[in-house]
Amino acid sequence: MDAFRVLSPGSLTTVQDGGRYSFIDRGVPPSGALDGFAYRIANLLVGNPPEAAVLELTLQGPALEVLCEADAAVAGADMGATLNDGPVAPWKSFRVKGGDILRFHFATTGCRTYLAVSGGIDVPVVMGSRATCLKAKIGGVGGRALKKDDVLARATGALLAAPRRLPYRWIPTYRADIVLKALPGPQEDAFRSGMETFFDTDYMVTPQSDRMGYRLQGAPIHHDEGVPQSIISEPVLPGNVQLPADGQPIILLVEQTTGGYTKIATVISTDLPKVAQAMPGNRIWFKKVTLEEAHALYRSEAARMKEIEAFFSGTPGPRS
Repeated sequence: MDAFRVLSPGSLTTVQDGGRYSFIDRGVPPSGALDGFAYRIANLLVGNPPEAAVLELTLQGPALEVLCEADAAVAGADMGATLNDGPVAPWKSFRVKGGDILRFHFATTGCRTYLAVSGGIDVPVVMGSRATCLKAKIGGVGGRALKKDDVLARATGALLAAPRRLPYRWIPTYRADIVLKALPGPQEDAFRSGMETFFDTDYMVTPQSDRMGYRLQGAPIHHDEGVPQSIISEPVLPGNVQLPADGQPIILLVEQTTGGYTKIATVISTDLPKVAQAMPGNRIWFKKVTLEEAHALYRSEAARMKEIEAFFSGTPGPRS
């Protein structure tokens, strides 16, 4: 059934889900929600399965006319959402009805918000996913950002018996100064003279940052003498930090599968939501961690998600 009509699209609003990782070996970018935590919470708040598609809102959100009764939830950056001009609390579900107007404004903290609706946004599945890949122009609504007068359907989903709210202890804080934990490499040997500088420099997020990657500006890190400026193109992963010839880092995200620039470090997966919520002008520091520390943080985050899922399902969570 039809769920929303787009009155104004915002700066960049796309349909996203968990991504299409089964086709990376054929050169298809994974796409999907950049902030996996906010994405999963938005779906939990309306009782959706974890893979349901949502709207990802960037910097400035859209205005939407509601076309049917449903539960909705907003998780992520604070965009001052309103329903019929009344404030909408983030990290909490709320009921919408046909004729309501849901509006989002400029983000005041964080960069991306996720809007979930009962059943999930219903667009055609492309290669196992509904996620929009802007670079390849596939998925979502015609492989593009939303436009005025687009109509979005939702899949069948039961309404909640009562509103859901994420407890405060699990709500993230989005800061202007961001520390990203990272592992050296995979080509750290090309930067032995600059590794200490890399892990001791504050970088600014530039406006040239998008779903493909975040370009940073700070003290340049150049290749060691005699080391080639580039390598034979090889697979890349979200979190890889490339260093092109100008020495300014680029944190890769979800819209490419190969690259020929050497990579000085890799942001660990549990810190990628921090990248997704970084705005132009924010400051970033890289903190070196070991592989063992990264694995421990991954296990801790997985346990936290199980605890949150158990909270919403009403079953006892794992003991900490």
